[in-house]
Amino acid sequence: MSTFFQEINDQTLRQLPKVAGAYVLVIELEDDLTLQNKRFNGITLARGTYLYCGSANGPGGIAARVKRHCKTTKKPHWHVDELTSNGAGRVVSVLAVPGGNECVLRAALQEPDTQVPVPGFGSSDCHSCLSHLIGVTKSYLPTLAKITLSQK
Repeated sequence: MSTFFQEINDQTLRQLPKVAGAYVLVIELEDDLTLQNKRFNGITLARGTYLYCGSANGPGGIAARVKRHCKTTKKPHWHVDELTSNGAGRVVSVLAVPGGNECVLRAALQEPDTQVPVPGFGSSDCHSCLSHLIGVTKSYLPTLAKITLSQK
């Protein structure tokens, strides 16, 4: 059963499932961000709202991965770390899908109002998705809750 955590705080972080699965981070960038990662160096993401689809199959599952993404200081490991580190942006909501698949979530989120700002972002090991990062407008966010309901 998937759960949409509309607000990220200490209490909701404790409620995240500690099982393998997939998740969607809702990330707010307060300012434009020029990427420094060698693969995407120089590409600028405009201020706004982004969805990042990821998977968590290691120890601690979804809870451990999302908590890591919510930390502002961390050693960069995944592409999304550049968006969630050092004050660049912040995770404001999350959809947790125990047993879910990040590519299935990514496909479910694609609509005419969404955009792929950086092809290959977060999907370097994926052969079916153009990107695991999607740019959306704030008016799109209720769609995420609908996806939650359809996944139950």
